Amino acid sequence: MAVLTPKYKFRLYVTFEVKPLLHLPHTIRLPKKLHFCHSEMSNNTQANMAVPTSTTPEQDIFRGCLKNLPNSVWGQTFASLCPHDSELESHSKEVEALKVKVKNMLLHSTKELTENIQFINLLCRLGVSYHFEDEINEQLAHIFTRLPKLLEDNDYDLCILANLFRILRQYGYKMTCDVFKKFKDGDGEFKEGITNDVKGILSLYEACFLAIHGEDMLDDALAFTRKHLEILAENSSPRLQKHIRNSLMCASHRNIERIDVLQYISFYEEDEYVDQTLLKFAKLDYNGLQLLYKKELSLLSSWWKNLNVAENLPYVRDRLVEGYMWALGSCFEPQYSLSRILISKYVTVVTMLDDTYDSYGTIDELRLFTAALQRPTKEVVDKLPEPMKFIYKAIFELTENDENQGCSCKTTFASEMMLELAMAYNIETIWQKERKAPSFDEYMRNGKVTSTYDILTSAFILGVENMGMKEMLWIRNDSKIIIGAKLYTRFLNDVIKNETKRGDFPKAIDCYTIQYGVSEDEATEAIFKILENKWKEMNEELMKPTTISRMLLKYTFNYARASMLFCLNKDIDLYTYAHNMKPLITSLLINPLPM
Repeated sequence: MAVLTPKYKFRLYVTFEVKPLLHLPHTIRLPKKLHFCHSEMSNNTQANMAVPTSTTPEQDIFRGCLKNLPNSVWGQTFASLCPHDSELESHSKEVEALKVKVKNMLLHSTKELTENIQFINLLCRLGVSYHFEDEINEQLAHIFTRLPKLLEDNDYDLCILANLFRILRQYGYKMTCDVFKKFKDGDGEFKEGITNDVKGILSLYEACFLAIHGEDMLDDALAFTRKHLEILAENSSPRLQKHIRNSLMCASHRNIERIDVLQYISFYEEDEYVDQTLLKFAKLDYNGLQLLYKKELSLLSSWWKNLNVAENLPYVRDRLVEGYMWALGSCFEPQYSLSRILISKYVTVVTMLDDTYDSYGTIDELRLFTAALQRPTKEVVDKLPEPMKFIYKAIFELTENDENQGCSCKTTFASEMMLELAMAYNIETIWQKERKAPSFDEYMRNGKVTSTYDILTSAFILGVENMGMKEMLWIRNDSKIIIGAKLYTRFLNDVIKNETKRGDFPKAIDCYTIQYGVSEDEATEAIFKILENKWKEMNEELMKPTTISRMLLKYTFNYARASMLFCLNKDIDLYTYAHNMKPLITSLLINPLPM
């Protein structure tokens, strides 16, 4: 048996040794070992689960507080929107034909750095850079090697330097922020004269979101550019004003890629210097991907209909399309089609779990349900209420499905992450029903699990053929970028969404105010500072050299970005009250761009 690290051992089954998430006297204590092989559960674990012998029907009065929430606004809409294979093939041929021309344009742009970086920037912002990853990486590596000489010999303007900085850092090259010193005056303040360069100010603003810890200059630049962009927006043309406001609302580096692309195509097509070939290619590619998304949603709609959740779990939110949007936000490229389908399925099952723990089950029933997930014996499963039996079956069928690339290691990993999530939900339930807030540190430890990063990333890995043990080990090592993505998702959800009407308690703000004895406003401000610090840590781990593939690093960033999707309205939980998202989803998934 090879021991890869002190924390992980591998045999026929994979065993992870992890610290218990919490040590609370009134909660189920998580086992020190989480086994992929459920039948090997230790005696100590069984004792800690404290399985009840019966449920408590008298508590049924508290069931179903989500029952009267809005139904799905989509129904089986996407079942009828599935494109024919011939349409997909025809569109693909058009894209491939134009791709040759755009590739030649990219190769010819290398004569001058200014032209090269501007063209790469356009490819990224228009959402088509994934077609040319090898060429772009080669060109950026060459630029980065020559960068000191290039900067010495040329006096590049603010727009070029800011775009160069942002793109190099996005691809993992740690360009120094000292290049912006020349735009400061003798007092160390940014020169007011640069505010006349709208493109430059906007590019510098976007670049600031690639900052890491210790780069005070970029913190100053962010405050400076934000202030002046708000002023510039008031005095700009409607086209530029909309573009500036979109950036101020959510900078490109933090935005969901498909939303950012849709916004930028709209902005670029009205540019006086628009390249019609590049614009046509971007629109064709956008519409072609939309056809693929419609096909995926059609397949998912059939699966969802056959599952018949509405009849079996009337208290569960029907959010298949919204769950697919999370998957799309995490990985939009065509090669991740299977991953998007699997993530969407896992999101719906996670919603079943979330609503069952949050709104349906009693404490005793949920203890029993958690025990059944950990050790699925017939005796324990038979004691479950019918809805929980249904969920148990749905989880089993999902994690054992043949479409999961036939890799038992990856499917058992997904099963284990589902179990860990259920345990974390169970802890939240006890906090909520007993109205006892844990410390902020305890909440944060549990919140890393309820962020759902581990379970949904296991679904992503299931859909990627060349991912496996290395990636699963990386996930369980909880690097800074993973912790950042988890806490960003968890805390942003807590701070933005108004879930008090659903009775959700406690949230991060509650726990912070109790532990540190501060006001709610002070707690909110402190949590936003934590989010900013975590994003800088994530940026740092994006820099080369890295220990894991950039594919998974990008997915992890996208996972954090996807959390923005349901926080676009700070007063409404857009996943629960999904009718507010209908215009956005219609734009992204139904209406093609006019050619």
